[in-house]
Amino acid sequence: MVEHGGTALITGAAHRIGRAIALDLSRHGLRIGVHYRSSQAEAKRLVDEIKTSGGSAAAIYADLSDIGAVQTLPGKCAEQLGAATLLINNASLFEDDELQTASPESWDTHMACNVRAPVFLTQAFALLAPQGSCVVNIIDQRVLKPSPEFFSYSASKAALWAVTRTMAQALAPQIRVNAIGPGPVLPSIHQTPEDFSDECESTLLKRGVEATEIAAAVRFILDSPSMTGQLIALDAGQHLS
Repeated sequence: MVEHGGTALITGAAHRIGRAIALDLSRHGLRIGVHYRSSQAEAKRLVDEIKTSGGSAAAIYADLSDIGAVQTLPGKCAEQLGAATLLINNASLFEDDELQTASPESWDTHMACNVRAPVFLTQAFALLAPQGSCVVNIIDQRVLKPSPEFFSYSASKAALWAVTRTMAQALAPQIRVNAIGPGPVLPSIHQTPEDFSDECESTLLKRGVEATEIAAAVRFILDSPSMTGQLIALDAGQHLS
């Protein structure tokens, strides 16, 4: 990756995959907008870690269920770090339900966080972003291998994958839009360590995915100016198993 002085705005950046991406991009010269909602302490620790390593970062609060907050988030980032040249829609709601148990509230909440927020955040980002900017949506390998578990979540991620392609069409040639579909990276709140180990063992490669691999894929997308409307499945072959 050619190092440069752009700004990355990463939703849900305070922990897990978002944190790994933030640290990696900072090491490669980007300023980092660390979005958070409830993880203020973790966000500030991440900002301090980036600054201690010589990078530039700011913690930015927004409730992504509030459409007004979504629409003003890129502007808040620009005020502190300059207009974002990379938007990573990483924040996500992941709650368990099935078709038989799903409620209208669960459906609406998943769609609001996992689809509506990325769409309108991308809309606001595009108004400020310079030519050649990028959007990366963190989706899920489930979009390639549907299952009835986590029904509302899976449907929302499938919708975001569809939206990724239509946004790529709508924003070309000024902005590229792509997606990454992770497999088992870290145990979810719904898993025991044994459950996570079993999930990793069930993939074709019989292993999990390192968060640093997701970060490297983001940089690959940045370094691929002809790539748009695509999904990279980093899942150890989980969608084929």
